[in-house]
Amino acid sequence: MSISFYEASVGSYLQVLEGVAGVLDKGASHAAEAGLDLQEVVMTRLRDDMMPFHFQVVSVAHHSWGAVQGLQKGSFSPPSFELDKDYAGLQALVAEAREGLAGLDEAEVEALAEKSVVFKLGKNDLPFTNRNFLLSFSLPNFYFHATTSYAILRTLGVPLGKRHFLGPMKMGI
Repeated sequence: MSISFYEASVGSYLQVLEGVAGVLDKGASHAAEAGLDLQEVVMTRLRDDMMPFHFQVVSVAHHSWGAVQGLQKGSFSPPSFELDKDYAGLQALVAEAREGLAGLDEAEVEALAEKSVVFKLGKNDLPFTNRNFLLSFSLPNFYFHATTSYAILRTLGVPLGKRHFLGPMKMGI
């Protein structure tokens, strides 16, 4: 049996978003215990030339729920660079992405597979099939930003392991 477009997209997004939500919860708990300022956490970067934690979490939501919305519209653009959310706002954004994705109809998502989307980057329009957009752009970006969010919290001493990142695995024989 081959993997469906729905499972490759929504199924993958939901699994890791569950992990990200748990990582954010552990980050908030650790900050309270360690006396870390959550606004400083929001602005933490792995390197000076990288975007802060805030942007990483926004991008996780944008490259999951936002990506599916882009596939539906036929157009996708980068996320906002505005640093306008506090830690609780980032948690709410992840919850919103999870709720939006969980509410999607599997057949409607499957119907998106053979359509196309244009990635609008400044004055450039990059055309993709939805399948290629998902596999070569959306999912890699989603995993990159989820991993970077995790890594930033780890550098701040949040006690996390790989199982926290993975979320609930789909097991069976």
